[in-house]
Amino acid sequence: MLEIDRLDAWYGPSHVLHGLSLEVRPGEILALVGRNGAGKTTTMKAVMGLIPKVAGSVRFLGEDLLGRPAHARFPLGLAYVPEDRRIVPGLTVRENLKLGLLRAPASIKEGPAIAEIAETFPRLAERLDQTAVTMSGGEQQMLAIARAMIARPKLILLDEPSEGIMPVLVEEMGRLFVALRERGVTLLLVEQNVEWALNLADRAVIIDQGAVVHESSAAALRADTAIQDRYCAV
Repeated sequence: MLEIDRLDAWYGPSHVLHGLSLEVRPGEILALVGRNGAGKTTTMKAVMGLIPKVAGSVRFLGEDLLGRPAHARFPLGLAYVPEDRRIVPGLTVRENLKLGLLRAPASIKEGPAIAEIAETFPRLAERLDQTAVTMSGGEQQMLAIARAMIARPKLILLDEPSEGIMPVLVEEMGRLFVALRERGVTLLLVEQNVEWALNLADRAVIIDQGAVVHESSAAALRADTAIQDRYCAV
């Protein structure tokens, strides 16, 4: 589904990704783990067209992404939930959700799409007309995920969704991600909460210093504490 081949990326003079290659397969949750600064977020941003200087190959459903500007990647069926959520101040929950429809296929209508989100996220259903930034951090994270989901993407990239969220909402998110996979949505999950991510994921990839250093089933990595200690310990 998503094929990254020998990807290099730079922030100014800093060479962050070094020939990184990985594949995300249809219908799976792939956990992308590693220490802070390993290149996980940079990988996601490169896929979404948010890194100014890249080289290599990134293909999604056979389409070359590096030849497309960022705004032209979303309509292909990609969605991105950044770590900082980017909830728009001054807008209600409903208005933030509508932003997720700006590049959606014409077949997706606003009313039914918001009704579907409200059914999936009961917490948001109660707050559709509330100013979004007045909600708790966990509820804002749910909104960021819902805004990504509303256009029915094929692949959602999630950057540190559990960061700063109370445990009960983290568990709720985990159940949501499993339900999305069962509905045919593919997830690429970047996480510092390695145990939680590996309990959800089908496969796992470890990045270290901008390159892939380990790939296995999530269950195999969960059982290999030596590799976790070497590459994932904070």
